[in-house]
Order: sequence, then C-alpha cells, then structure tokens
Amino acid sequence: MNQFFSADDVSDFPALMEDALYLKQHPFAFSDLGKGKTLGLVFFNPSLRTRLSSQKAAHHLGLHVLSINVNQEGWTIETQDGVVMDGAAGEHLKEAAGVLAQYCDIIGIRCFPGLKDREADYREEVLTKFARYSQRPMISLESATGHPLQGFADVMTIIERQRRPKPKVVLTWAPHIKALPQAVPNSFAQWTLRAGFDLTIVHPEGYELDERFTRGATIMHDQDKALEGADFVYAKSWSSFREYGQILCHDRSWMITDEKMDRTNQGYFMHCLPVRRNLKVADSVLDSPRSLVLQQAHNRIFAAQAVMKNMLESM
Repeated sequence: MNQFFSADDVSDFPALMEDALYLKQHPFAFSDLGKGKTLGLVFFNPSLRTRLSSQKAAHHLGLHVLSINVNQEGWTIETQDGVVMDGAAGEHLKEAAGVLAQYCDIIGIRCFPGLKDREADYREEVLTKFARYSQRPMISLESATGHPLQGFADVMTIIERQRRPKPKVVLTWAPHIKALPQAVPNSFAQWTLRAGFDLTIVHPEGYELDERFTRGATIMHDQDKALEGADFVYAKSWSSFREYGQILCHDRSWMITDEKMDRTNQGYFMHCLPVRRNLKVADSVLDSPRSLVLQQAHNRIFAAQAVMKNMLESM
C-alpha cells in the first residue's frame, strides 16, 4: 500500500482488518518493522485522537515521529500552482512536500475543507499534491471528503460487537451549531458498505451525501422509523452536499435520546468524537454501557497501526 485516502485504496479488506484485530492483542509484535524510519504528521487543522493514536501506532512499530501544526508552527503554505506569491503565504506546497520527503518515509496529512467551493474541496488538491511532490507513502488523517482511519476503526468496532452476521447499522444526521464537513459520514458509509453491513442513512431533506460514498445504502428521512431494529446507531452532523456547506435544518429533535435508542435492537451508540453533549446525544446515552465511543477511539490506534504496517512491509 502506497496511499491510504479511502477504503478504495485497500485491495484486501479482510486481511487489513485481521491485521488490526491482531495488533490490538499484540501491539508490539512488529516493533522492529519501523526501526530507522520516520513518520511525518502534518496538521493544517486541530486534532486530538488522530494525532495521538497515530503517534501511539508509530511507537508500537518502532517508527520515529515528526509532527507539525502548519498554521501555528510553520509558514503559511500556498497550495495553488502558477500564482504570484505576494500574499500571506510564505512557502509553496511543492517545496514543503519536497522537504518532508527528505525527512520522512511515510507522511500523514490532515486538511479540512473550506466548505465554500464543492468542486475544489472534492478534488482533494492538498492531499494529492503532497503525494505527487513528495513521492512518499501518504496517509489521510482526515481531508475534505473523507476520514478513512476513523471509518476503518468504526467498522473494526462493529465487528468486535456484532451479534449477527449482517447487523443493521444506522447513520443518522444530528444537529450542530455550525456547518461541518461530510468527511466522517462519507467514510463511515463507504467502510460500512465495504464490510457488507446493512446500512441505513437517515437525515432531513437536503442532506443527501455524495452517491459515490452511499451507493448500496437505504436512504430515509424518518429517524424514528430508521432506528427500528438497529444494532448500531452512529450519530454525526454534516452540512449539505447539494447546497454546499449550508445548514438547512436546526431541528434539535434529531438528537439521540434514550427513547430513540429504545426503538433499536438493544443497539449500541457510536460517534467519532468530539461530541457536543445534549445537542447531538443525551448524556444518558453517552454515559451508558451501550455507548462505544471510547472503544472507537481506542481502535483508532490499531487501525492506524495496520495501515502503517502494510506500508512499511511494501517498502
């Protein structure tokens, strides 16, 4: 594996999942694999779980880690080609990527969308240009369109907890005070469908996701009906894809409560974190034994470790 931007980059999904589950039980089994090699983590946006889980995964494999917050610790980076750099940006992505290639054997990039120009965001220029100009194995630590490490860890969590071969999984839109990207729901849908689960996506009118990620899922607008018989409920807020970056609904009744979880098949609650309590989900759900949010966060380590292991073995 030379690139990990989405589930489409995984040629053997069962093998990668088997690796992640094995590494969770034996985290230091390949502790010499990364000896003498360096992982570079580049953050254009804030991070807690992604940063720390990636560092922990690298430690398990013997990798050295270099990490930088670009907007706070480095020069502002120009991403467009052919421009006159007489503005705020002090360094071009070409040189930044080239320098990283001198220092790092694997590079991870985190870069959120602007939520203004759908075509520009969905071209994923920052990720693809870093890959082109560095010529190093590249991991998406969340981008404009996807969060593959989160999606991988989410499916790993479902596999660990599933009570039947093809569980019913519901991805439900949840309210939020600001517009959020479609990255997490895109990846969750893509990875869940790749795993062969029965996926229902429920949201208010106007929140349909890009069909490239949801083809094969059942799409609904009645949350109560969608939750009936669910084995797993994943709550996430996202802004409109059609009316790009816009908040079209402010209905707080979409929040997940105990009453809604009672409609499920003794279902588990999932969320990628961070989560706004009593806006997206009630305290009573989040603090109950049915909540898997900390297990999901823990599995982020081993999802990242499995990807890094695969890349190291391909070198």
